[in-house]
Amino acid sequence: MTGWELFTSAWEWHPSVCVGCVLLLVLYAWVTRCREKILAVFFAAGVALMFLALVSPLDVLGDDYLFSAHMLQHILLNMVAPPLFVLGVPAWLLQRLLQRPPVSALERALGHPAVAWSLGSGTLLLWHVPALFDATLENENIHIFEHLTFLVTGTILWWPVFARIETRRLAPMLSALYLLLASVPNALLGIYLTFCRTPLYVGYLHPSDEHGALALIRDRWGLDPLTDQQLGGAFMWVLGSAIYLWAILVMVVRWYRQPEPETADPRGAP
Repeated sequence: MTGWELFTSAWEWHPSVCVGCVLLLVLYAWVTRCREKILAVFFAAGVALMFLALVSPLDVLGDDYLFSAHMLQHILLNMVAPPLFVLGVPAWLLQRLLQRPPVSALERALGHPAVAWSLGSGTLLLWHVPALFDATLENENIHIFEHLTFLVTGTILWWPVFARIETRRLAPMLSALYLLLASVPNALLGIYLTFCRTPLYVGYLHPSDEHGALALIRDRWGLDPLTDQQLGGAFMWVLGSAIYLWAILVMVVRWYRQPEPETADPRGAP
């Protein structure tokens, strides 16, 4: 098997993913009427990336062969699609929803920076405990649940930074600090996996090779289990940190563009 043959044959069109993504787009278009085109682009891009992460060869490679592919999938589901979803929610729609006391109370509880950081970081670390990670490779239902928790807690994590209502998000420099703290667990885990000298996840030691891609991966790509694990750690560490750095720079620019507060005339002139 060649890399091109793997790329063209390893798409898995899960009905739940395909139908779910279409319903998300239809519901968004129906509710918002796509009044704000740029927000619709953000939301649609989030759905498209989520779709690719779950049906493309990345999913097959991550499920059956490569920890590194699994990490790229998690980056899309946890760090790329969620902020696009948050950016795609119009302020007017959010204001309507928040007029409902239960929704407002839930948003205030989950949107609190400490809670959002704890849920996002805790979910990331928890699912990389070897026993839980291996369970996702052995049981499809657990794997689906893992992906859902990444999407949900990822959205919660990014909410205090990109929520469309100013009163529901942190000030720019506080957002930058929050993002810096949010990047730490991901970077530390990535560094640990990059320099670990022992394969941690037994699901990748002896793949069943249902797609006949093992020779390609081991011999041509040179990805033995340890090298693959180290590459996955580097993806988490480098790509994950780059995403957080980009968001921090956005916050710095937002802070720089804020209008300066007006100062009173010391002579008392009107």
